[in-house]
Amino acid sequence: MSNHRATVTCPSCELEETFEKLQEARTCIEDHRVETGHDPQWELATLSSGVERAGAAAGVCGRPGSL
Repeated sequence: MSNHRATVTCPSCELEETFEKLQEARTCIEDHRVETGHDPQWELATLSSGVERAGAAAGVCGRPGSL
């Protein structure tokens, strides 16, 4: 059974792909932007509670309190 961590979709076309690794999803997004000029989006699977707490504590760009 595969563990899908991210789903990439594009509202401008029919792109919809799932990925196990976030880097692969990021690459797909960037490649799609360059190739089509579209702005694809991703949805991340639920993260563990520890990861969510660490992300919330870090804020945007890893800077505490920058939410």
